Amino acid sequence: MKMNRVISICCLLFSMTLFSCNSSQTTAKTPSTDTATAKHETQWENLSDSNEVQWHTYGKTELTKAWRFEGDTLHLRSALKDGWQTKNGGDIVTNKEYENFDLQLEWKISQGENSGIMFYVKEDTSKYKYPWETGPEMQICDNAKNEDGKVYKSRAGDLYELLAISKDVIKPAGEWNQIEIIADKGKLDFNINGENVLSTSMWGDNWKKLIAGTKFASMPDFGTFRKGKIALQDHGADVWFRHIRIREL
Repeated sequence: MKMNRVISICCLLFSMTLFSCNSSQTTAKTPSTDTATAKHETQWENLSDSNEVQWHTYGKTELTKAWRFEGDTLHLRSALKDGWQTKNGGDIVTNKEYENFDLQLEWKISQGENSGIMFYVKEDTSKYKYPWETGPEMQICDNAKNEDGKVYKSRAGDLYELLAISKDVIKPAGEWNQIEIIADKGKLDFNINGENVLSTSMWGDNWKKLIAGTKFASMPDFGTFRKGKIALQDHGADVWFRHIRIREL
């Protein structure tokens, strides 16, 4: 009888020791998971921080006056025109160049107007007057009232003049659209308002054929750069961008 009690106590102590070891192992894993998550989150660069501006007007050293931060929103105020653009405006570009990246932001456009988001822009004003001479563009426009909104491959969300999005998920003028542009080793994806609407490959023969059928065919360096700046277009319209962030892949 005593021997059975001793055996029972030994078994209980062994079980408690084993449980304690397992608990320690589980606890040890948690911080490493949290650290990995935190590291992933810190990869994002905030491009909407008015205290640390990471944009400048193309060909200049700082933002021109028509571009203003309103909280975390970057707003182009187009009250005064200068041709087809805005007085004291102009296209703006990131201070940095990006190669493989994931860009996320939200935009909204004023009624009847037009803008764009360009990428792989080469900022060299001795060769290129505008960012769109080198950088492909995700179109921004009011599909209901802007003339480009009636043209196939030039509607909001399209890879401007090259490819149309697979479905119209664009919200009307004055409402925010959430977009994501992923460019990774030549693969390009557009996600708009939670849906993947365009996927293609850059720089191959098919890419060259797409360009050959557009006005960009006369621009020999268009769509050829594999590293460049992000650009936001001044097309003479009030346009807003917010929650802008990017991470390198």
